[in-house]
Amino acid sequence: MGLLPLFTSTLLFSWTTLNAALKITKVDLSIEPSAAVYRDTNVALRCKAEVLAFGTEALNRVYTIYKGDSVIYNKTTSSSEDLLYHLPQARVSNNGKYKCKISIMGEEKASEAATLTVEGMSTPILRFNKANITEGESVTATCLAPGETGSLLFSFYDNSKEVENARVTSNELTFVPKGVGNHIIHCSYLVFIMPNSFKSQTSNTVTLTVEELSIEPVLKISPQDNVYEGDTVNITCSVSNVTKDYQAGELLLSQDTELLKSGKTSIHVSWTAHARTPMLTIKCRLYLRDVVKVVNKTVSVSELFSVPTLKMSALEVFQEDEISLTCRSEKLSYDRLEGEFLIYSLEPFDYHMVQKGNGVFVGKAKTIDFNYTCTAAAKGIKKKSNVLTIHPKVPVSTPKIWVSGSAILGRKVEIFCLSDTGTPPITYTLLKANKQNQIAIVHEFNKAANFTIVINEPGRLNHYLCTASNGDRAPELSDKLQTAVIEPMTEAYLMVVPDVDDISEGHTVILICSFLGTPPVTVRWLRDSDGLNPLKTTTTNINTTNYEFVVNKEHTDNYYCQAENRANSVESNKINLVVGMAMWKKLLIPGTIILVVSSLVMVGFILFTRSRRVRVDRTPESVWSSRKPEAEIDDDSSTLSNEPEVEYTEVVHPRSSDPTKNPLRKGTDTVYSELQNSPHGAADHHDYGSVKYVDLNGDQQPGITQHSPKDISYSDLPMPVD
Repeated sequence: MGLLPLFTSTLLFSWTTLNAALKITKVDLSIEPSAAVYRDTNVALRCKAEVLAFGTEALNRVYTIYKGDSVIYNKTTSSSEDLLYHLPQARVSNNGKYKCKISIMGEEKASEAATLTVEGMSTPILRFNKANITEGESVTATCLAPGETGSLLFSFYDNSKEVENARVTSNELTFVPKGVGNHIIHCSYLVFIMPNSFKSQTSNTVTLTVEELSIEPVLKISPQDNVYEGDTVNITCSVSNVTKDYQAGELLLSQDTELLKSGKTSIHVSWTAHARTPMLTIKCRLYLRDVVKVVNKTVSVSELFSVPTLKMSALEVFQEDEISLTCRSEKLSYDRLEGEFLIYSLEPFDYHMVQKGNGVFVGKAKTIDFNYTCTAAAKGIKKKSNVLTIHPKVPVSTPKIWVSGSAILGRKVEIFCLSDTGTPPITYTLLKANKQNQIAIVHEFNKAANFTIVINEPGRLNHYLCTASNGDRAPELSDKLQTAVIEPMTEAYLMVVPDVDDISEGHTVILICSFLGTPPVTVRWLRDSDGLNPLKTTTTNINTTNYEFVVNKEHTDNYYCQAENRANSVESNKINLVVGMAMWKKLLIPGTIILVVSSLVMVGFILFTRSRRVRVDRTPESVWSSRKPEAEIDDDSSTLSNEPEVEYTEVVHPRSSDPTKNPLRKGTDTVYSELQNSPHGAADHHDYGSVKYVDLNGDQQPGITQHSPKDISYSDLPMPVD
């Protein structure tokens, strides 16, 4: 049991080794003797392969020959010789591209394609089963293509014209030649090698003689002249020269496209003439095998009466209007009618219509479109009129009138006029003071007429109205136009109360804007510093309005107003509003100034007074004596008691008997000086020395009178100054 797996493994290893050592290096396909040959040449396709293999053991080779994409030959061989594929007596059908493929133990390789071209085709031969036939008889033609192979398609020609449906894959055709006389017949064929085809030469020609049939159709009509509608006409259609060998054909009798009767050998018809056209054509046809023989005759048929005409008395009609319809034939052959009257009828004859006489019908129009026809009849002849379609109109309703947008004085305005109902076209007329102004015709449903006018007068447009009409009825009249004319803003004027020169902080200011224009008017209060952002917006129906506010310094600016109505807007003049200072501020400023000045004067006086403090000066030129040295003060102080001592000296200036000589100056009549001696060692020691009074108004020094301190009032003395 262990030998079988070992043997299998050995074979697999050997096959793998051989396969790894096998290589097909080249495959060539050649055409012998040449790639382009003539018909009947023996052609061979040689397939040669170069193979590299391990060892000398012969290998099985599988050869495959292709024509195009189709396999045409397979061969398996162990020979290493070239493969030959033979094409004996080559034909055009052998044309094409060939390829060779070789496969050895799973290794395969294909050659490049080689193209074979074979020139030359056999000349076709045409044969007939008979050379002479009679009209309608069939004949069989055979077209031979000797030695040709492949896919063939044959064509047959009669007098150089291809026979209908004669292109067939079979070389035999049975057909019936058309017409009598000689027919020259030939054929040809095509060889198909997709996607190409190759056409042969023309075959020999064969003359085929077709003899006419001796039988003919015969047509007889009585009477054939002076025929009127309603007359009886006898017609016979038959076959002439009928023999015992006659194979029954088929006879057909017709008038124009109307088939009257059919039969085999003879047909008879008694026919009532109708004058559908001025000339009637009667035809007798004989169908025998594939032959058709026709004979025809014409008959002139006069009208007994003409086709009636249905008319409506009115050109137009409205819904529910009375209408009258008349049916009449214009032409009558009174002599042939022989006193018989035409009978007229209406279709459909419904409850809306009533017959008032022969051919006269009256009634009411419907509310929708409707159709009528009428029929005239006499001597068994009936003729129907054309269809009369009646379109009842919808009457116009009372029109409405309005304007588009606003009616502004001095400008154009569009006036519209519209009837909600009414069949177009509708004629609209614009009236001004009952006189025609403009006309417009509207051809569409529910579309208003448009009139453009220029407004030259203020007030209202109530002198305008419009009318609407869509027929012979009286036009419908609209109401008067009730639109007010808007007068544009012409000017605006701004004034202020109180006067601009009398405006101070805290005052109430009233800006008054006056203007001319149709209200309502929208007024915007503006100032320069705010741009186009209004301080306030109001709407008024009068020609003036005001803006009231309490001012402060921030309200100083240029003010103006803008008045706007539905026509335009205008701006007023600008007022420069300057807000002055409040009265209490005006009074506060000088008061403050006086207070400040007074304070400054007082401070200056105090400073000045202190700067003139008392001094001790020994020279007679000085009012104040100079201060003693510290040593002297100490000496004098030693003679004083411990108690402080104050010495007062009064200088009295005697008045002169002449007051003009030495007048006293204010504040210098009497000068007091206080001297306070402090004890030694005092922390606050003032040494004023002695005080000498001099005459400030004269050169002589008056006498000095001393007083006790008890007699002096201290309240009048100046305070000591450091």
